[in-house]
Amino acid sequence: MNDTTVTLVGNVATAVDYRETVAGGVARFRFAVTARRWDRERGLWSDGNTSFYTVSAWRSLGANLAASVSVGEPLVVHGRLKVREEDRDGQRKTFVDVDAVAVGHDLSRGTAAFRRAPKVERAAPEPQPEQDPWTVAAEEGSAVNPHLVTAS
Repeated sequence: MNDTTVTLVGNVATAVDYRETVAGGVARFRFAVTARRWDRERGLWSDGNTSFYTVSAWRSLGANLAASVSVGEPLVVHGRLKVREEDRDGQRKTFVDVDAVAVGHDLSRGTAAFRRAPKVERAAPEPQPEQDPWTVAAEEGSAVNPHLVTAS
């Protein structure tokens, strides 16, 4: 696959919106990444431009993210980069999205306590008894090949 993968370090800019869809649950939020540079003349760090990304996380990652993340928290997001263009209000706009593969709190800026999410048990399908196709066909009134001879 030729996906472009990226790792972004920044802050949660909007509340996480979690929704159940036909394809599974998805969490979405805006993520702000601000470049920081060391200013030698002043002897301090200064902020550069801020880039915003829409991050999507599917299934269990999305559910865990929605339960764990709030606006303003520092995160590390790793995922597939998607760039799309749309016409809005008569203008061509470019949007940059990330389909997250992994998300975690940035521990260089604080601490976190990890809690395992409970496993979701899926109901196993009922085992079906082996059925003889000839018996089923006869019960349904289907014609059975009279030329087929089976040894008893």
